[in-house]
Amino acid sequence: MAKSKQAGNEEKGAKGFEGQSRDERVGFHKGSLAVLAKERQEMQRILAIVEQLMQMHLTELKDLGVDLSKEAAEAVKAQGVQKKPPIDELL
Repeated sequence: MAKSKQAGNEEKGAKGFEGQSRDERVGFHKGSLAVLAKERQEMQRILAIVEQLMQMHLTELKDLGVDLSKEAAEAVKAQGVQKKPPIDELL
């Protein structure tokens, strides 16, 4: 029995939870997950706003007669010419 207590104490000390009960540790992790879930929600909201703004700009450019597909194709073509060799060839 002394070995199991000692192993439990070593486990607590290794993870930085010395002196905390199991319930305190569970509460800490649950709280952390709740905060991170809210952060993820906020990040998704911000991403939706950015996507909406991009769509608005794309629509305006189309209305102004700018052909973005043509420009994108030219950009890809230009990158193909300047394509870097694979890293294994550099070594």
